[in-house]
Amino acid sequence: MDSAGRGRTAAVVVLLLASFMDLMDNTIVNVALPSMERSLHTTAAQLEWVVSGYVLAFAAMLIAGGRLGDMVGRRTVFVVGTAGFTLASLWAGLSTSGAELVAVRIAQGLFAGAMVPQVLGTVQALYPPEKRAGVYGIAGAVTGVAAVAGPLLGGAFVSGDVFGLGWRAIFLVNVPVGVLVLIGALALVPQTKADHPLSLHVLGTVLAAGGVVALVYPLIEGRQAGWPWWTVLLFVLAPVLLAAFVLHERGRARGGHALLLPLRLFADRGFSAGLIVQLSFQASVIGFLFVLSITVQSGFGFSAWRAGLVVLPFSIAAAFTSGAAAALVAKAGKALVGLGALLQAIGTGWSIEVVAGGSHPTVAGLIGPMAVAGAGLGLVVVPLTDVVLAAVPTDDAGSASGTLSTFQQVGGALGIAIVGTVFFDSVTSGRDLGDAFGVAAWLVVGLGLLAAFAALLLPHARPTPAVPSTGD
Repeated sequence: MDSAGRGRTAAVVVLLLASFMDLMDNTIVNVALPSMERSLHTTAAQLEWVVSGYVLAFAAMLIAGGRLGDMVGRRTVFVVGTAGFTLASLWAGLSTSGAELVAVRIAQGLFAGAMVPQVLGTVQALYPPEKRAGVYGIAGAVTGVAAVAGPLLGGAFVSGDVFGLGWRAIFLVNVPVGVLVLIGALALVPQTKADHPLSLHVLGTVLAAGGVVALVYPLIEGRQAGWPWWTVLLFVLAPVLLAAFVLHERGRARGGHALLLPLRLFADRGFSAGLIVQLSFQASVIGFLFVLSITVQSGFGFSAWRAGLVVLPFSIAAAFTSGAAAALVAKAGKALVGLGALLQAIGTGWSIEVVAGGSHPTVAGLIGPMAVAGAGLGLVVVPLTDVVLAAVPTDDAGSASGTLSTFQQVGGALGIAIVGTVFFDSVTSGRDLGDAFGVAAWLVVGLGLLAAFAALLLPHARPTPAVPSTGD
């Protein structure tokens, strides 16, 4: 490997470490919520906001984060986002009230939304299309491991009371990692930006972010609030704001102005189908893990540590199949995505047999279902990213990756909201937690099958490299 190749590899390591830190922080919180409640005397609403505040802020900022990197430089935005995320993590670990922790989690989400889009955007700028699949394979493995290892480490921190910190350790662990990422970014990550002058228009950002928030907020908060009138209003407002955003972008395109999101991307069937797969598949995965964690802890007495062990086979299988998929994506990307979505659905269906119907699940009994579902995750993440982003012009790399990540977050929020609503409504109607899990899990199976169907619309192979954009 020449010096340029080594430099790119070092930069990717730094970028993926930041991505790992964000994903871990996003998934590690759930198992620590009861400990936070006891320590800070939080209300139920504040506990909800510890999770949903991060998701909403992250999803909203991702829309603008990618374009900011394209405009002012991806390394610059990455460094600012990482520094803010690290400081917010320190503050979260030192919080003394529920309200304070909620505010810091929202700040964490905003800074993460600036940091994360720069990862794939920088990879797009550093590597030619024919060399990106291997990088995406590594990124997919990191995603698969981090997204499901969070509960395991969270359980270890909480149950082990590391250094007497309890739940605070899940945030404070980000501080040394964040400092390391900052040093690495300043020393190893090159500055990249779009080849043509770009601008960030405020109105478009507000419309797009407002549409996302108007959709996600009532889905997260509506059930607990009893679905009052304002939830209906927000559901109506969400498509109105998003439609206004599209019309605004079209007007700017006709005037020759820079766009927040190049609408021509949606004319590509592979890109649009990939977004549908991302939305439905992420909803299935995140919704499944959410209700499973609650079921085994609250319904069957698992400790935080044992609940974390349940997802270990998922993590290992996801890491293994991510690497295998990277080697096959150029020839079988479409087939891998469809197969992965089917495996996720099969694994979820198998878990119903283990958990529901009066069964008493064990960690050992869930190894098979979790491994099958995790294998599905690995087969989807790598090919999907490669197919969706391979034909995107370099100028649009940040915006496209930001859109893909936004759909990932919105999909996760939809999964928690919709699957969680079905689960809790089943409990309220008199079912025990095991049977309620079964009802919710069948919805997860349906979401996985929807993702598999949408995968049929993806290209059969990785698209041929596209030339840089010359404008809309």
